[in-house]
Amino acid sequence: MAPQGQPAQVPDDGLTTRQRRDRPLLIVHTGQGKGKSTAAFGLALRGWAQGWPVGVFQFVKSAKWRIGEEKALRVLSASGEGGTVTWHKMGQGWSWVQARLDPAADPAAAAAEGWAQIARDLTAGTYRLYVLDELTYPLRWGWIDLDEVLAVLASRPDGQHVVITGREAPAALVDAADLVTDMTKVKHPMDAGQKGQRGIEW
Repeated sequence: MAPQGQPAQVPDDGLTTRQRRDRPLLIVHTGQGKGKSTAAFGLALRGWAQGWPVGVFQFVKSAKWRIGEEKALRVLSASGEGGTVTWHKMGQGWSWVQARLDPAADPAAAAAEGWAQIARDLTAGTYRLYVLDELTYPLRWGWIDLDEVLAVLASRPDGQHVVITGREAPAALVDAADLVTDMTKVKHPMDAGQKGQRGIEW
């Protein structure tokens, strides 16, 4: 839909057009296809351009992985031209990637600690946009309590948009979301044995 597109119907909810338009969204990008994180980072780019503080929280990916969006958003954040972008990766403080290297580490506890930080930031209103990249995985693995996540998201102070990415998003999360996109794979080079490549996958 174009920015000035008209909705098919207007609910009788007592809100003005501006109030309804500016309502903070819970967005879910799920499905088996490529592009879930890429689309979320596109939203981060738009948020930066609006002057918003943006918080990116990457679950699953290692701190050693260097992705293009991170580099670009860090440079843009430092430019002072738009908003700020703060990037949190598993592998820096609360990583189960590092935890695999330490037999005494508890990856479920590390994931819970990461979610606790996000919950604190949501309560404090730290960011205008949150990218919770691949959060669906620790939810599916039972490392983070889904009911708690839904409760925190439902009670977050006004004005905070949240986008969650990852395959097989829980049904309750999909139901709670305002905008859900299911990425469907039609064809991928990996099907023909081709590995990921620079500029496409990272």
